[in-house]
Amino acid sequence: MARDQKHVTFSGRMVIVGFGSIGQGVLPLLLRHIAIAPSQITIVTAEERGHDEARTLGIRFLLEPLTLENYARILDPMLGAGDFLVNVSVEVSSLALVELCRRKGALYLDTCIEPWPGGYTDPSLTPSLRSNYALREKALALRKTAAEAPTAVLTHGANPGLVSHLVKEALLAVARDTGVETAVPASREAWGALAERLGVKVIHVAERDTQVSPIPKRRGEFVNTWSIDGFVGEGSQPAELGWGSHERHFPPDGARHEFGSGSAIYLLRPGASTRVRSWTPLEGPFHGFLITHSEAISIADYFTRRDGDAVRYRPTVHYAYHPCDGAVLSIHELAGKNWHIQAKKRLIVDEINAGIDELGVLLMGHAKGAYWYGSRLSIDEARRLAPYNNATSLQVTVAVLAGVVWALENPRRGIVEPDEMDHTRCMALMRPYLGTVVGAYSDWTPLRERERLFPEDIDREDPWQFKNFRVV
Repeated sequence: MARDQKHVTFSGRMVIVGFGSIGQGVLPLLLRHIAIAPSQITIVTAEERGHDEARTLGIRFLLEPLTLENYARILDPMLGAGDFLVNVSVEVSSLALVELCRRKGALYLDTCIEPWPGGYTDPSLTPSLRSNYALREKALALRKTAAEAPTAVLTHGANPGLVSHLVKEALLAVARDTGVETAVPASREAWGALAERLGVKVIHVAERDTQVSPIPKRRGEFVNTWSIDGFVGEGSQPAELGWGSHERHFPPDGARHEFGSGSAIYLLRPGASTRVRSWTPLEGPFHGFLITHSEAISIADYFTRRDGDAVRYRPTVHYAYHPCDGAVLSIHELAGKNWHIQAKKRLIVDEINAGIDELGVLLMGHAKGAYWYGSRLSIDEARRLAPYNNATSLQVTVAVLAGVVWALENPRRGIVEPDEMDHTRCMALMRPYLGTVVGAYSDWTPLRERERLFPEDIDREDPWQFKNFRVV
């Protein structure tokens, strides 16, 4: 993809809600690859950050926090039929914006399904009702009212988003390398059949961020390479995972939802205090946080195979995230303060002086054991590829770009999740910005060395049980 290649022409108005690290990073990509004039774009945001960038590019910048009381009044004049709302905010209800766009005939995209402030931690709600599972079920329920409404792309960032397309490419690679002949599946049922045929039991979104700043984390400060408020919000939610059909040890602190597809469970503890064993090619084995993300639910649901009402096949799916070292220290301090966020926040972008973000999917249980497939993007390469980005944000912003282009090419698809989109088209748009995209097999399992050093209660018969991955 050429640096200045225009993929699609857009003649309507575009509203970008939120202008933190992702909003600032995606704006130059949208201008680079979509034929759109700066005068067509308006930014609506709660913070002054990014004002100079917007002014330099000639973009209208409206400093106006959106609330339940004012969002319709502010956004209504900015949106009409064929316009586009790109939601990269936090604490602005995604469902409210989807419904507004539907009423106005506008297209929509977000990178996660957000509630109004307090929705993640409201003590009046049960853990089940403040989960990503519940937010997803509410969003998908809107499909029933208008199947061919303007396209609303849900959760299309790096993860969720990019990783759903990586899973499909990884499945095709494993099929090729294990001698399983298959055409590229053309339906949800065919993708599920392929995953079942290959024997994939577990899928991790396995990520290791090694980006570092020369300025160490200070006491009372949260440091991260992407949205601090977003990370703390999802890290404070109950840990969630897609629950596979091969699992035979239900977690003692686990619970099932009493509504919806039944594709996921949750744990009665925050994701940022739940650790799991995982593996990436460069890092090797590591302990990651089981942070709740929509892809754990949507991927598990998408690949489910049923006999009538009974689930015959479903993989266990969850995030295994080792953020940058400064963020790990920040989480440790956050948990010690009973999940009250630090007074100071430092988003590191320009000050990063080394490191990569190794983000991919780890498919396990098939004939070759484990296969990781994903993006290795260094800070130096990210800076060469696009302004206002670090390695972590670029993996998100290029997915936003791809989702916007796909929606403009498919404007009447109603509510769509990443798993339902054309992975080939999306990967073609994203790949030039992902650094080195690689696949690697491994004989690693979560039981490696544990029988020799710590022969605790493990399932030796099936290494791919969740109880073997979980760190207790």
